[in-house]
Amino acid sequence: MSELAHESDRAHGNPGTAGRFPAALRAEAIEQLLTERGLIESTVLDKIITDYETNIGPLNGAKVVAKAWTDPDFRQRLLDNGTDAIAELGLSGTQDKHIVVVENTPTVHNVVVCTLCSCYPWAVLGLPPSWYKDPAYRARVVREPRTVLSEMGLELADDVQIIVRDSSSEVRWLVLPERPAGTADLSEEQLTQLVTRDAMIGVAKLATR
Repeated sequence: MSELAHESDRAHGNPGTAGRFPAALRAEAIEQLLTERGLIESTVLDKIITDYETNIGPLNGAKVVAKAWTDPDFRQRLLDNGTDAIAELGLSGTQDKHIVVVENTPTVHNVVVCTLCSCYPWAVLGLPPSWYKDPAYRARVVREPRTVLSEMGLELADDVQIIVRDSSSEVRWLVLPERPAGTADLSEEQLTQLVTRDAMIGVAKLATR
């Protein structure tokens, strides 16, 4: 075991293996040790994490969505085989071996969850948000999706069917949001700027332009 791993154990009072502690605690301990030794700056690390949570990852997914909105042939390929269509754009990763894309419509709304852990399409959405990993979200959105979505700011009409998509180690889900009204004159690049991570998970809708 490495010196850092041993020190991580001691930082949490563990004389044995680091495996006895949750990954989050071990990561926090390692980050603290690296920061104390001057090997990394916490502000730099925080910025990297934020970028992957809100910028780099979601931007990839937004490009996929905008492409589907402007290219009917690509949209059909995306819905038929999300993994292959996304790979056409050079976006793939070891965590995303099989991505299934589902389309939201005025009458059907898809929302994604991982009830067992936090399986998530990293290549197109970056790091999962903290609420996605929260046990409350994972349990409640399956039982009462309309209520949970409402609490998150998304009100859906009673006649809209809600389908909860459960991600797993075999399948990652990606939502193709409805294209906002009033965007017919926008380019693919401009459309990309409208797409949000939450809309691609299904907990939000995109605002009409």
